[in-house]
Amino acid sequence: MPLSNYERMIKLADDSFAAKSDPDQLDVDQEVIERLQKIHPDSVSEYDDGNGPVAWVVLLPTTFALMQQFLDKEITERELYDLTPFNITYDALYLCSALVLDEYRRKGIAKRLALEAIAKMRRNHPIKALFVWVFSHEGDLASATIAAEVSLPLYKRLK
Repeated sequence: MPLSNYERMIKLADDSFAAKSDPDQLDVDQEVIERLQKIHPDSVSEYDDGNGPVAWVVLLPTTFALMQQFLDKEITERELYDLTPFNITYDALYLCSALVLDEYRRKGIAKRLALEAIAKMRRNHPIKALFVWVFSHEGDLASATIAAEVSLPLYKRLK
């Protein structure tokens, strides 16, 4: 029996980030998703083709100071998540992850999800910078495209 879209997305996440074997990374599970949505309801986006999810995008609004600590490798991705407070004005946005099943790639789905979420966040938060932890060439290109589209500087933490 073939894997469901959901099972394929979980496998893609595991294959792409190996977060379960790296305690410094954020292992996105239901508890993490719930906290992300308390930070901002548009932190987690999904595209479902009617047969389950085919794309997930995770964004973490945070502070410029925490962004700087993360980029300088003073804190881990997990600490960035843990240290981001609730109910404040966020001025930086971490492009945490974007996953798309192979047959749906190059259709702009992840970019559209990210741009819609960023637009909603910017209604109430003066986001002045985007940042990313580069894991792949595709992720590097996608984050640069998103930053250009929203006219924000992009800062990168290399692996």
